[in-house]
Amino acid sequence: MNCLVVLSHPLPDSLNRHFADTAIAELTNAGHKVELLDLYRSEFDPRLTPAERGSYYGDRFDAAELEAHAEALRQAEMLVLVFPTWWFGLPAILKGWVDRVFAPGIAFDHGSDFGPIKPLLGKLRHIVAITTLGSPWWIDRLVMHRPVRRILKWGVFKACAPKARFAMLSFYAAEKPQPERVMRFADAIRRRLREIA
Repeated sequence: MNCLVVLSHPLPDSLNRHFADTAIAELTNAGHKVELLDLYRSEFDPRLTPAERGSYYGDRFDAAELEAHAEALRQAEMLVLVFPTWWFGLPAILKGWVDRVFAPGIAFDHGSDFGPIKPLLGKLRHIVAITTLGSPWWIDRLVMHRPVRRILKWGVFKACAPKARFAMLSFYAAEKPQPERVMRFADAIRRRLREIA
């Protein structure tokens, strides 16, 4: 499969980088084609430009600054998002990537009279979201009801890639990452990717 791994963390030695490397190694060893998109290293600008916003409902979305990102997303059969959850939301750079790249003519087309949108990510079969959280599991699950998972699964991917299978792996209490917990979570990433691939 064509696999796109999108990493969204500013520190090169972060847990997120470690988990992205784990996923890349597993997918590469299984014989898949893997492309890494490191949003911080590539200095991706998360801000929607005036030209992009101005063309959002026009005849053609202005994707002039996004062609490489758009093509990588269009060709992806598996998308692996690796990111920290900050304040129970996506990091700004990843939210901006979604805002800019999941755009008309790339991830969806507008419905007539602004009815339901038409999904365009037909090649995308699997999405795996890998995230770290400072909070314990029970706050995310029992108090907040997993807001990031709900937004990604129902707000983004069910609209743009409705046939894709979605999985989310969350590493809780990430501010106290004992080595054995990190190893167990990396093993969980490998197992999940093996199940898919």
